[in-house]
Amino acid sequence: MANSKMSERIPIFLLKTRSTPSDAYEDLFQSVPDGFNFEPYFVPVLEHRFQDEGMARVKSVLLSKGISGEEGSPYGGLVFTSQRAVEGFSHLVRRGPARDEDEETWPHLQDIPVYSVGPATTRALQAVPQEPPLQIFGSHTGNGEDLSKFILEHYGEWYKDRPSKPPLLFLVGEQRRDIIPKTLMDATLPAEKQIKVDEVVVYGTGVMESFRDDFEVLLQETEGRRVRWVVVFSPSGCDNMLRALGMLDKAAGRVKETKGPVNTYVATIGPTTRNHLLENFGFEPHASADYPSPEGIWKAISSFHGK
Repeated sequence: MANSKMSERIPIFLLKTRSTPSDAYEDLFQSVPDGFNFEPYFVPVLEHRFQDEGMARVKSVLLSKGISGEEGSPYGGLVFTSQRAVEGFSHLVRRGPARDEDEETWPHLQDIPVYSVGPATTRALQAVPQEPPLQIFGSHTGNGEDLSKFILEHYGEWYKDRPSKPPLLFLVGEQRRDIIPKTLMDATLPAEKQIKVDEVVVYGTGVMESFRDDFEVLLQETEGRRVRWVVVFSPSGCDNMLRALGMLDKAAGRVKETKGPVNTYVATIGPTTRNHLLENFGFEPHASADYPSPEGIWKAISSFHGK
């Protein structure tokens, strides 16, 4: 679709929960980038619940000062690939230590590396209170595969004087890929390079029952617009998204052949979600970000309109 600057407001449905206190996607798309007048809407897809057992385990490790650079410490670093995992961690940190004398150095993570998969997770970690602040690395990687490769090199250098590397504590959700532990604990690696990873589930995720209805209401309210964009951040809920758009054949479970003009376009946050739509529903998104960030989504959308 060759269409440059647009004066009419373009609804952009961000299928995610709005981040607080501010959301980088909202900030970018409200700023009229390159003359495009977007109107962002947040449509939460997932609901998250903290898991008591995992949260209690992480709390115990923090209280016992079990994550540090000292020889013999149970863990030598932390890994995060989810904002929700950071929220759980931050919740524990903000509740404070058990003893007043620990306040000054709480949560006792001054000398360890904290690994983060991308800019959104990094921003959430930067808000975790500690003096001096957490030492966060890996934000540039953008996905679990690249982060795991970065950790192998960076963590190896961090603990280069150790014959074996201390384990990493990885805070995760119920649904996650196993690329990071598989890469770091790969048996084909030399023993001195392998890094043990302990995964602790701190939250569970499910598709919100109201998602499809909420999305359909917004679609009805904006059905007269010439152009609309939907940004998909996760494979979860893709079936309900396609049903709400009227694209899914109920019997076949695949996308129906499109007839006539299209005014609603779909962009994905990256290749995992794009491939999920293509492989499971036969749907090729109109745009896919090369990098999971507001700028990545914007670049994909603007490139599409520049065709």
